[in-house]
Amino acid sequence: MRILAIDQGTTSSKAFWWEDGRFAEAGRRVHRQIRPQPGWVEHDAEELARHVTELAALAGQGDEIALANQGETVLAWDAETLRPLHHALVWQDERTSDSMPALRAAGLEALTLAIARLPLDPYFAATRLRWLLDNADGARELLKAGRLRLGTSDTFLRARLTGVAMTDIATASRTSLMDVTTGQWDTRLCEGFGVPVECLPPIGPCTGDFGTTPKGARLTAAIVDQQAALFGQGCRAAGEMKITFGTGAFALGVLGALPSEGGRADGLLPTLGWQIGGQAPVHALDGGILTAGAAIEWLGEIGLLPDHAALDDFEGPSALERGIVFIPAQAGLGAPHWDRSARGLWIGMDLATSAADLRRAVLEGIAMRAAELVAAFRSAMGGVSRIAIDGGLTRSGYFRQFLADAVGAPIMVSREADMTALGLAHLCLAARGEVPPMGGFDEALPNALLPPALHARFAEAVRRSRGWA
Repeated sequence: MRILAIDQGTTSSKAFWWEDGRFAEAGRRVHRQIRPQPGWVEHDAEELARHVTELAALAGQGDEIALANQGETVLAWDAETLRPLHHALVWQDERTSDSMPALRAAGLEALTLAIARLPLDPYFAATRLRWLLDNADGARELLKAGRLRLGTSDTFLRARLTGVAMTDIATASRTSLMDVTTGQWDTRLCEGFGVPVECLPPIGPCTGDFGTTPKGARLTAAIVDQQAALFGQGCRAAGEMKITFGTGAFALGVLGALPSEGGRADGLLPTLGWQIGGQAPVHALDGGILTAGAAIEWLGEIGLLPDHAALDDFEGPSALERGIVFIPAQAGLGAPHWDRSARGLWIGMDLATSAADLRRAVLEGIAMRAAELVAAFRSAMGGVSRIAIDGGLTRSGYFRQFLADAVGAPIMVSREADMTALGLAHLCLAARGEVPPMGGFDEALPNALLPPALHARFAEAVRRSRGWA
């Protein structure tokens, strides 16, 4: 049985074949990043659908398809024509930031923490869904006609692929509209955010019979990308965690049981890991760094990164040891700080500082933010037994070693190209009752633990980056 795993990500859509234990790329499509004004990030919904449909067409009669989505990216569309009413609003988008004070004053954050277990933040989907209702062309008219659909990007893409519009419990847990104890939309949250519950899709498990494509391939797994990567990393026991270094850096750790209340105190967020068929859902803790690989792309855009080999060409003491610190906060600080008003910061430069120093500081800054996450996970979970990492940044040997030194523990580095797609394939196997194999890993061991003074130096730079915007 062949499985085509499609990873619809922030910058591209990628497809991989799983067949008889072999995992190989089948194709990819890059889509545009649309930024109408500062803080706004959009994708062309038709372009996303076209790319996913083209990749899905690689699968034929009897093949299985699995789909991962970008998480908090949202859309509005016509239920009858499947026509999108507006560009997709990407998870990075900050256009609803100004609405936070009024919602918080109305007591909505207490409600989201109690029911969805999420803080009130524009990162999550609810406020952008309301923005689409208010601003997408024809949305109010379609609402009156009973034809408006609102949801995360997976729902729209699934409707285009199979004609069945639904979402999964892990993706729905990222909206601020789902009760994590019941796995269903909560009418109090929907009313609080002003999102009509009748416009939202049904919520189902992450594996099942989700319809067929025109060529007869069956959609059998669908899940948010980071949870797919967690499963692909083999992190399935309580206390195991992974960090995926993509556009942002996203950490998830497996929980034994759902905490009794929201996780704002330690900066981590209870969420749903996955649900295989009719089995009980697996709970997890979430923590995200909003800028990681995006900072590396930015270095190239401003002329400070001639090629990726320059991410390993360093000599002598680290930039942090020499007082040069970078805080990756171009889109604000995510976990454990949750300060969207923070901004990127270089500090400690003098007239001898070189472009290589600045590149090195960026790598170290991302690693130090990841170390903050690991420290928060250790505190919240009573220890971490395994740390696995994946993503483009992990190709840098300097980054891997600095991260191990900053965390003070072994780091398992996946050899696979795309852990999200691998996790999709493994979910399909698990749904059949098979035990998914563990992938290949390399181990980065601590070489020279960073002294507390360097962690304190970084923490002081983080403090100075906050409240700027």
